[in-house]
Amino acid sequence: MTTDIWAWVRDTHRQLAEAGHHRLADAIVELPEHATEGRNEQLDALYPEAVAAARALGLPWVEVYLRHWRMQNLLNKRQQGEAVLPEAVDLLEFAHREDTAGCPQSVCVVQDFAICHARVDGPGYVAERLAVVGETLDRIEPDRACYDCLSREYSDALEDDGRAAEALDHLDSAANRMRAAGQPVSLRFHQARAGTLHLLGRHEEVLELLDTAERAEQTQGRRLDERDQRWGALLRARALAALGRTEESLALLPARAEAERHADLRGTWAQTVELLVAAGARENDAELGAVLAGWVGYLDGVGAHRPCVDLLLAAGRLALARGARTVALALAATGERKLTRLRRTDGVSEQVAALRAAAEALPEPELPVPPGELTAHLAEVGVPYETGADLLSVALDRYRGEQAGATELAVLLATVLGGLGHARAAADLLWRHLEDDPADRELTGALGEMLIDARDAEGIRRLADRVAASAPADGHWIRARWAAAEGRWAEALERCQEILALDDEVLNTRRLAARAATELGDHATAQRMYLELLERAVPADGAAEEDGHRAVQEPDLWHLITAATANRDWAVVRSTGALLDIEFDEPEGPVDEEWQLVTIRATRTNGATSDLPALRTGPATARILPVLGDDLTLNHGDVVVFAPALLERPPAEDAPEEERQRWRPVFELLTLLDPAGYTTYWIDGGWPGDEPWSALREELHEAGCAVWVYSGDEYRITDPAEGGDTLPGVYAALGVPPTASAAEADALLLRLTGGWAHPLAWPELAKAAGADLARHEETVERYGL
Repeated sequence: MTTDIWAWVRDTHRQLAEAGHHRLADAIVELPEHATEGRNEQLDALYPEAVAAARALGLPWVEVYLRHWRMQNLLNKRQQGEAVLPEAVDLLEFAHREDTAGCPQSVCVVQDFAICHARVDGPGYVAERLAVVGETLDRIEPDRACYDCLSREYSDALEDDGRAAEALDHLDSAANRMRAAGQPVSLRFHQARAGTLHLLGRHEEVLELLDTAERAEQTQGRRLDERDQRWGALLRARALAALGRTEESLALLPARAEAERHADLRGTWAQTVELLVAAGARENDAELGAVLAGWVGYLDGVGAHRPCVDLLLAAGRLALARGARTVALALAATGERKLTRLRRTDGVSEQVAALRAAAEALPEPELPVPPGELTAHLAEVGVPYETGADLLSVALDRYRGEQAGATELAVLLATVLGGLGHARAAADLLWRHLEDDPADRELTGALGEMLIDARDAEGIRRLADRVAASAPADGHWIRARWAAAEGRWAEALERCQEILALDDEVLNTRRLAARAATELGDHATAQRMYLELLERAVPADGAAEEDGHRAVQEPDLWHLITAATANRDWAVVRSTGALLDIEFDEPEGPVDEEWQLVTIRATRTNGATSDLPALRTGPATARILPVLGDDLTLNHGDVVVFAPALLERPPAEDAPEEERQRWRPVFELLTLLDPAGYTTYWIDGGWPGDEPWSALREELHEAGCAVWVYSGDEYRITDPAEGGDTLPGVYAALGVPPTASAAEADALLLRLTGGWAHPLAWPELAKAAGADLARHEETVERYGL
């Protein structure tokens, strides 16, 4: 099979679009980009509809293609392992059926299968990976793009088997075969080779290779994408750290936030940081430990067993260097549990055992007060979390056999461990104490929190079943919180309603039920829940300290305003606003004022998000300002309801004045309240200058139309009078109100721009108006629009 995958994609996209299946056509173009750039939310929003459409239309090749790119995202950008192993195996079988074997993407599914087994246990599955990838390489030609990918996969398997020199030889032979076949060697191939050179200790060569490969890309006119830039910087930072050039390494090392956003960076990032810490160039603090522990917990939860062990060993070495005894023991316990999930443990089992031995050898701290007084002491003096964990561990050990005091210490220690990123260790600790004190509600509540943080679905089910036998409402509550954590809002609401049927006075249940209803678009239920909450809550200004959890909280009032706004219950909006000291221009009626410029974050039809300028018109409403395209369900003048929480923090008080002036509050779109009914048409052509454009905007505005420029200073069009030179262009959206016809808007534009030296084109508007398209088609062709 020698079909060019991207030629097939172009043809398939065209055929789907011509047949009217525009959303599926768009999906096959957009989904790979979402997958490779780590835009996980957009991919998750786009994928289910796309794969369902492919199945409904009987397009198995398209299904293979879509499932492959999603699998690439799950394996590479999210580093999942055993959690997706059944899907990887099923996809391999599906891609090699009679009706799918010819699909050009079927070969790539072999890579998915191999990567998934590498995530589960790379060394343990070396033989299987080499066999399936090697067989595929033998039957495809080196001029195919997938030859590059599979050659890297074969090399990775050799590296996992401790055969780095052989892996380098394989890569070099594969590169020679590709060049001889006329297939360019990708930058990612060179980056893979850089990783192999690192294993061989040839760090100077890593730097030379990356420089040469990137220059070659740019010489050939290929721009480095964000992923290649991130990995180039990280691979250089690791090589420089290994060479002792720590200042240069620190300058290139991607920020921790980048590794938080892109899970594929984390292992190499941690390796680099460990080298920098060892050289004294970077602080080894508890914050670093908590970050690494969180990443370990993520890999544990998705069944990436081997990467999990590799990362926890690095985190363990750093914990030992900090003297963090309890943290190091928690990591050792995770390692011991993970060893049971590996097929091959030679070498790594010894490292886990060494971690435990070294942790146990760390000195235990002396208790500053008797165990029974430690909780109060820690609250008073405010010791660091890792120190607190060690002190609590000692105190808890002293309380053996005295359950009353031990439970309080166990819950506090679990809370501290959870704050340090060790939710699973915290849950294990609480399980042990629950056996001795099964009726303690504080213990079960804390355990539920930790199980949810650890994403332990089986543990949550076990706890909920156990609790429900004696306290059905508590069992429902655990399940409701877990459903909410996973975004299963209908189930969360149902569980909350079951609790309310048992106990009508609970407040947090109503808060969660209202949130679930809001997520489901059931604003009437959300408003009712908040009103009932206010009826049963203690007023905030009259609440005693022990009743603080039953007091009205400010977010409750804001959420009630939002729900009431969505329901157009303006009386409740105004009365609740008064409780927040909000002053309105009018005493009654709908709230439609001019407050401030804000940003509304909305989701496009392809799953991507956009930040839209808007004018805030009330506590929870805003009017959209730009004229928008058909990839958004909003348009100019639409009034929307937004969620009250800020999505981005305002600049610090000491931030530059310009930054503070430029900042606008960012809110999440909740629902459309009042559509303005504008229709969008696009205008393209030569920029007439500031004064003519301002006059055009003013006249359009007076006619009820809106215009929004999308092009910037860099937008240039061909000047037909200057033999191919360029001149400034303008690309803008025209919004036509429902009170005007397309014909009226077409005539108005023609009158306003007819005397310009360089005409504008608006073919879609002219077509809608029934006007002559020839003028617009000629302008498009002459100016290269």
